[in-house]
Amino acid sequence: MKFKKGFTLIELMIVVIIVGVLAAIALPSYQNYITKAKIKEAQSNLIALSLSAEQAYQRTLNFPNTNFANTSAIKASPIFSTWNPSSEAFNFKYTSTDGITYTLEAVGTEARVVGCTLKLTNNGVRSLTGCGSITDWVN
Repeated sequence: MKFKKGFTLIELMIVVIIVGVLAAIALPSYQNYITKAKIKEAQSNLIALSLSAEQAYQRTLNFPNTNFANTSAIKASPIFSTWNPSSEAFNFKYTSTDGITYTLEAVGTEARVVGCTLKLTNNGVRSLTGCGSITDWVN
């Protein structure tokens, strides 16, 4: 009697089902993790921009009195020349109309963070809208 080596169709189907169930559980969790990471990255970028604005204040006793409508305009400014965003998931804006206050804003542009907006003011006031269940930026 010869022994046959290999898997039966039933064994193979069981493995496929197990892998499918694991993927169905893991994929949404992984996607949520990616979204949270992108938002954390935007938070870090807002803080870095805030530090640059504060350094400009230390030199001139005024915040940069201008508006930068997008990430490219901010990067082109000599005030924020050392800042470089680590991804393109958010568009950053800087607004100051009086040189005394400013508002930094990050608006989501990639699929997972579209509609997510984070704000940071010179007083440290933070706001977060449209980011689903993520609320740790305002705490």
